Amino acid sequence: MEQPIALLHSTSQAMSGLMAGNRGVLAAAATGLSDFITGQGGDVDRIFGLSGVDPELLSSPTLSLGLVNYCRVLEEAARHSGTDNFGLHYGRQFKPQSLGLIGYIGLCSPTLESALNNVVQAFPCHQHDTLVRRTDKGDYWRLDYQVRHGAILSRRQDAELTLGMFMNLIRHGAGQHWAPREVHFEHSRPENWHEHCKIFDAPVYFDQPYNSLIIAKRDLQRSMPDNDPMLLMVMQDALQRLNITRDSQGLTGKVRAAIHLLLSKGEPVLEEVAENMGLSAWTLQRRLREQNVSFSGLVDNVRCELATHYLQQKSLSVSSMAMLLGYSEVSAFSRACRRWFGISPRQWRRQETRPAETETA
Repeated sequence: MEQPIALLHSTSQAMSGLMAGNRGVLAAAATGLSDFITGQGGDVDRIFGLSGVDPELLSSPTLSLGLVNYCRVLEEAARHSGTDNFGLHYGRQFKPQSLGLIGYIGLCSPTLESALNNVVQAFPCHQHDTLVRRTDKGDYWRLDYQVRHGAILSRRQDAELTLGMFMNLIRHGAGQHWAPREVHFEHSRPENWHEHCKIFDAPVYFDQPYNSLIIAKRDLQRSMPDNDPMLLMVMQDALQRLNITRDSQGLTGKVRAAIHLLLSKGEPVLEEVAENMGLSAWTLQRRLREQNVSFSGLVDNVRCELATHYLQQKSLSVSSMAMLLGYSEVSAFSRACRRWFGISPRQWRRQETRPAETETA
């Protein structure tokens, strides 16, 4: 029980110090990250520097990292280590005990089904601006995960890491050979996608609405081997006390996140975004105007940032990018690219790959 006791001591220190409260994601989600980056051939100092991550924040599992910085450090680690499936492999070796308070909430639950339910309920205290839910689909549950922070557009590594964490928690109760029925990811299929099928031991589908594990209900009717009702209550209380409820990303961030989610369905509409936020269209427009931004301007900014990310994904065709960005025609996407970058999508890709070819020549 040394690790749970150390966690509670860490929680007490965090609450009494300057870093009190969770502003993004608890640092337990980055346990062992430095060593794993080094093991993959990456330069830890460079990657942390590019991502704006203070290594001191990783010294305690109950200190808080900005969610933007957390997702960025995983993307930078993949890029600079040359390990495209970085998040997948980091998640594969990530034990539930290493996940801090949220991990022990799952481990101490009485059954596997209650473990998932308790983790889903507690997750907003562990990580802000994120959707985690269980959806009843008859004889199976769909466990969904999706980061919903308007400033986070590149989040593939985080998604693959997190589903790996969830799978390891389930395997703790169901056995190491347990596998989901299916695995879904919202990002496009990467080059080495066969590794995903092998690690999850299940069919893996990409370009899906959410990052999800499809879990047979009968698989969850098992007792957790380390269930402890008293410790469960203590861990739940510690996580709730540590968390500070706050509007962590502001109005424009929420609007950007809503725009991102709607783009794949077509042109985002102000009225739909306002309704999803519980506001009238007029109120949302007025509040945006007070911050000197417009809805159309936010749509354009999100599209531009997403386009920059998508253009780097060599497996994505120009027509697929146009669809993901909500354009009904490729020509509309091409015109937007010329306005943003001064060149067409294909010219952008040729220009970006040319320096790399020169360096390796």
